[in-house]
Amino acid sequence: MPERRVHRLRPLVALTTDFTEQAGRHQRPQATIYGAYIARLQEAGLTPVLLTPLHDEAAIRQIVASCAGLVLSGGEDVDPRRYGEEPLPDLCFVTPARDGAEWVALDSALEQRLPVLAICRGIQVLNVHRGGSLWQDLPTQKPGAGAHEQSAPYGQPAHTVSVTPGSRLHAILGATSVRVNSYHHQAPKAAAPGLMVTATAEDGVIEGVEGSGPDFIVGVQWHPERLPDDAGLEHPDRRLFRAFADAVHARIAEVAA
Repeated sequence: MPERRVHRLRPLVALTTDFTEQAGRHQRPQATIYGAYIARLQEAGLTPVLLTPLHDEAAIRQIVASCAGLVLSGGEDVDPRRYGEEPLPDLCFVTPARDGAEWVALDSALEQRLPVLAICRGIQVLNVHRGGSLWQDLPTQKPGAGAHEQSAPYGQPAHTVSVTPGSRLHAILGATSVRVNSYHHQAPKAAAPGLMVTATAEDGVIEGVEGSGPDFIVGVQWHPERLPDDAGLEHPDRRLFRAFADAVHARIAEVAA
């Protein structure tokens, strides 16, 4: 008989995507995602499944139900009507279809107590979903805020973030101070109910939140998938993806027990 090769299956995790209503030559709806997200998740031993605003609610719930974790990716601004505000002049693009898809995905993930990793826009979605609000535009709304849309090369750190000692994020990153990249003009105003602020920039802007309970719910305002070329295995951003993968495996084991 021919030799059979047995491959260890990697856990599936849902990964949300960008969305454009009119894209490409034919100006049709298109969902996209930067390859770095997929690379980092695969490096951590996970298999990402793309979850898009083109899926209907039933499909989104089915995808999340078949996965063991959820990653909310970066992208467009969150519609301020989601947190009871009218758009300000410096608000950028909003995509209600994406907001709706990610709300359903988060509802489903939290109902199933799946690990959630929220990146950049993701931390904003997480905060608003839990009842919080956002700075629609830091430069115009928060005097004294530093530059959060960096001019430094892709992936290079732009500023320092202080991490709360004893927090989950502190245990993951292995430090109370880390250098991070910065590609945003919005941020949470304050942590929503059930979330704790566990990382801030030097100007006080919220850079990290986590759930107050035992489940893995972590949001960061920077882009950990955009690693500098010389990042080693113990780089804080790689540690973050590994911690998410560990939480995914732990949840699988808990359900199977």
